[in-house]
Amino acid sequence: MPKFVTIGYGDRDGYERTDAAVRDAAHAHDARLRAAGAEMGIAEAPVQVRNHDGAGVNVEGGAFMSSALPVAGFMVVEAATLEEAVELVSKSPCAVAQGVVEVWPLRETP
Repeated sequence: MPKFVTIGYGDRDGYERTDAAVRDAAHAHDARLRAAGAEMGIAEAPVQVRNHDGAGVNVEGGAFMSSALPVAGFMVVEAATLEEAVELVSKSPCAVAQGVVEVWPLRETP
């Protein structure tokens, strides 16, 4: 079955503006996805890793990409189609609590 990486963006303000019943339903939805095998987690502080030309590892704190909202979490989910993956994440906390979720199809590497 195809896999998709999802990146949830959202901030505390948007989360708290969302009705508690909607948030609770979103967290229950995530719990069902976890029980079905989805891997997910809350984002911590990132580091950037470089090893240009294999000449030595350089590690710097901080994100490489920037966005209007902070990265809140990640999930790897299996779905038959992109449309099914979108449906699965459309009920997640970031999607319903004033944030946004990106869905990235994964292609198998040779």
